[in-house]
Amino acid sequence: MAQSAKYLLVGSIEAYSGKSGTILGLAHQFQAKGLSFAYSKPLGTYSEDSQTEADVQFISEALSLPEERVRSPLISLEDKTVEKRLTGEDTTNYSQLLQQQLSDLAVDVAILEGAGTLWEGSLFGLSLGDMAQTLDAAILLVARYNSPLVVDSILKAKAELGSHLIGVLINDIPTEALEATRTLVKPYLESRGITVLGLLPSSRLLRSVSVREIAHQLNAQVLCRSDRLDLMVESLTIGAMNVNSALEYFRQGQNKAVVTGGDRTDLQLAALETSTSCLILTGHMAPQPLIISRAEDLEVPILSVDLDTLGTVEIVDQAFGKVRLQEKIKVSCIQELMGDAFEISQLMDKLGL
Repeated sequence: MAQSAKYLLVGSIEAYSGKSGTILGLAHQFQAKGLSFAYSKPLGTYSEDSQTEADVQFISEALSLPEERVRSPLISLEDKTVEKRLTGEDTTNYSQLLQQQLSDLAVDVAILEGAGTLWEGSLFGLSLGDMAQTLDAAILLVARYNSPLVVDSILKAKAELGSHLIGVLINDIPTEALEATRTLVKPYLESRGITVLGLLPSSRLLRSVSVREIAHQLNAQVLCRSDRLDLMVESLTIGAMNVNSALEYFRQGQNKAVVTGGDRTDLQLAALETSTSCLILTGHMAPQPLIISRAEDLEVPILSVDLDTLGTVEIVDQAFGKVRLQEKIKVSCIQELMGDAFEISQLMDKLGL
């Protein structure tokens, strides 16, 4: 055991960049190297406390961390919390609280998850830069690839975070952009003194959403196969055309969710004959018994929603954009990706481990 833990802050420029996944991958590699670690998320970023707690609980369970190595959020970014701070009702020194909360950790490395952006939490002295100053912590920045212009935001972050920034991980890089990222983006950043510790390719599985999460987001009624809600959905397809065109269209998508009217028995049957993870029926109309029976046989859950097609598609689309890691299958996937594409030895050198 180390005398005092090294602090590693995992932050991002924008929300949903893959911080939790990165932490799961890192921790797995630390474990393999025989290092002990703790996990902390100082700033809760969800209005329902239960969701923040669920995140913390998920990571601690996925890593089999004992309770004494996990620290819950000091505060959650809810409207009422912010109002108390703005009116001067809350004058807590959160930097001091953070130091106290972590002072008794007898581990080699404490991994802290930052808020969604670089600045979030500034009001409480808990932004990424604030925490780095308070703890004299090293920062690993996770950036989601959108184009080669990802360098813009990384350079800006470097100017903001200074020497605390010890490296970046560029995440979710499309296959066709990997080569250019390796030969152009990485050398460019390194010539500016920014170490690129990993380039992670896009993964359809990591961008997928479970049927359970979709049902939760849509507030849907599950009409059959509630035992198969862990099936993963990779894409969304709308069934609204004639059945011949629909079959052709449905065959193109793998592990998809199909949204169609509750009265379109022809399209529902066509969808069930292709690679479908769930049927979402709009208009709150019950399907024919024949459909339920076929879906039962094929183990495809059917969800019924009160919404129209457009409203349904918008909500499911958002679920894809904000994919969470609450599925075991994704944990193995990210750990494998990080094992292949992340320079753990280089990170350990920089941390002095």
